[in-house]
Order: sequence, then C-alpha cells, then structure tokens
Amino acid sequence: MALFKSSSEKDLDRIIRCLEMNMSNNYKDNAQDNLKEFEIKLNELRYSEKINDKIFSKYESILDSYKEKMKGYSHKDQKPYWH
Repeated sequence: MALFKSSSEKDLDRIIRCLEMNMSNNYKDNAQDNLKEFEIKLNELRYSEKINDKIFSKYESILDSYKEKMKGYSHKDQKPYWH
C-alpha cells in the first residue's frame, strides 16, 4: 500500500467514506447516490488516464463488492411492518 495517495484516490476514498456513513445511518437513497457517484468518478478517472491499471483494479473490486452488497438496498423495496 502506498504511503501517499493521489488526489484522485483521495476523491474516491471520500466518496467511499460518505457511502459507508450513509449505509451505517440507514440513509439508503443517499448511499445509492454515493454508489453511482463512485462508479462515475472511477470511470472518469480511468478514461482520463488519471489512475493506472493497478489502482483502477483495486477500486473496481471495491465498487463490485458494494454493488453486490447493495442489491435491493432501497426504501422502496422495504416492506412496512404494520401489514
């Protein structure tokens, strides 16, 4: 693991922290927005060549794990308890 991260990696880490915070507070819509933001930012950095293949692969793996974890993770899929 590198001692110093690029500003691009710091941006991605900031989005991940927001996503984690929103998930822990059960802010499902905000967490979904963070996931979309993370994916868009990662792809922007990849296509603008601001991150190398190794770093892209690392964050792509993180993205894939969040996508899997957040399948069906929204308030609209939540069933009310009073029914």
